[in-house]
Amino acid sequence: MAAGDYDPHSQDILTRVHHELNFWGFPHGPVDLFGLGAMNLKTIVMTWVVMILVIIFTVLATRNMQLRRPGKMQLMVEEVFRFLRGLAVENLGVKKANSMMLLVFSLFIYLLFCNLWGLVPTMMSPTADPNTTLGMSVSIFILAQLMGLYYKGFGYFKHFVQPFVFFLPINIVEELSKPLTHGFRIYGNIYAGEVLIAVLLGLIPLTATILGGFTATVVWLSFSIFVGTVQAFIFTMLTIVYVSMAAADHH
Repeated sequence: MAAGDYDPHSQDILTRVHHELNFWGFPHGPVDLFGLGAMNLKTIVMTWVVMILVIIFTVLATRNMQLRRPGKMQLMVEEVFRFLRGLAVENLGVKKANSMMLLVFSLFIYLLFCNLWGLVPTMMSPTADPNTTLGMSVSIFILAQLMGLYYKGFGYFKHFVQPFVFFLPINIVEELSKPLTHGFRIYGNIYAGEVLIAVLLGLIPLTATILGGFTATVVWLSFSIFVGTVQAFIFTMLTIVYVSMAAADHH
């Protein structure tokens, strides 16, 4: 066997299943792209695919908008927007919510497509990569700090220096933990779902599938759709809450 060849007998079951389901031939490990450092090529490709799908979806849903007889896709998008705006207004107030709605709506739609894309055979959810979710959560963290500074000035930083417990600034520790919990929550749920689906697809033989063995996969796919939708909502809702906590009139 040549160096670098895959040996299924030397790998665990999960690695073997991922190898067998790697229809598009993506590298199993990080690769150096254009000298920019180690990157997960599959995550990058899937991220661009999802962005294209989101653009296509939003264009189709809004290209022929009507007041009297709106289409089904238009109604769906409007209801999602109205629901998210209600949450934003409740937490931020009308003025601040209006300034945040483009981000909030885009974030939810993008995360929803990301989470569900991995359920398509041979595809992968970009949110099943911690680099994606942590990158997004750190961006939201920075946004919250900027919003707090914008609305409160330098007085925003007062709450970070009190209270102290055992000489530790508790508010700073709590604030720094937000991006970790924010990012790992969605990553853990989406990655776990993809792992189980991959194992089910890789271990259930064709004969068992014909005899009804696909039932477990279908049930888990249905549950994963529910989980993907809920996790997109939770991440978006926490974004609203974190910005609200930073920009609220009374911290």
